[in-house]
Amino acid sequence: MSAPRQHLLKNKLLNILPEQDFVPLAPHLELVALPRGSIIVKRGENFEHVYFLESGIASLVATTPAGNQAEAGVFGFEGYVPTTAIAGVDSSTHDISMQWDGEAHRMSYGNFRVAMEENRNLWKVIIRSIEVFSVQLAYTAVCNAVHDVNERLARWLLMCDDRISGNRLPVTHEFLSMMLSVRRASVTTALHVLEGNGFIQSERGIVVIRNREALEEFAHDAYGIPESEYRRLMTGLF
Repeated sequence: MSAPRQHLLKNKLLNILPEQDFVPLAPHLELVALPRGSIIVKRGENFEHVYFLESGIASLVATTPAGNQAEAGVFGFEGYVPTTAIAGVDSSTHDISMQWDGEAHRMSYGNFRVAMEENRNLWKVIIRSIEVFSVQLAYTAVCNAVHDVNERLARWLLMCDDRISGNRLPVTHEFLSMMLSVRRASVTTALHVLEGNGFIQSERGIVVIRNREALEEFAHDAYGIPESEYRRLMTGLF
């Protein structure tokens, strides 16, 4: 297995590291395919690897004791999973799974922990990414509390659009219902609202972003703060 070349990486955390800090990591990174539906981490079970996504989108899904589920956070090539690895914890209380096909460079949990101890700049990048993710989680909570399903759907579509190439999102009404923790009928109505305004085109199993600028305006303050915080914290580090 050949080591990845840093300048070709799409994962932003690995890409922004100074070269001298990336070189020791490279031999421990393995490129793996992550098909849609792949469970990266299963709640309550120990995990063996840490993943730096190159493509695709992963969801952190919270599950209640009664079996109710909702998406709590979204990851793409801007971050890594599972976040608990930073705390020296090799298990998670949440499931992390792929929303659709992607790839990732993974390294063993043990090598990740060694790197965190020895590589100060990697530690700096990872800590900042965790701070940004905490902002996303906070705004998900606020959004679920104060915004209607139309704005919540607009936010979710924008967040996914940020993390893929192109403007076609392969999602079903059933999937969106679980991600937003609302009834399927509510998702259908919300898609009709967004489509009626010309923001999207909803096809069978596909949502096409037609007017991103207008979709952002429609989402109001449900979208934007975590994204601007990422740019602020992850720009000009080195």
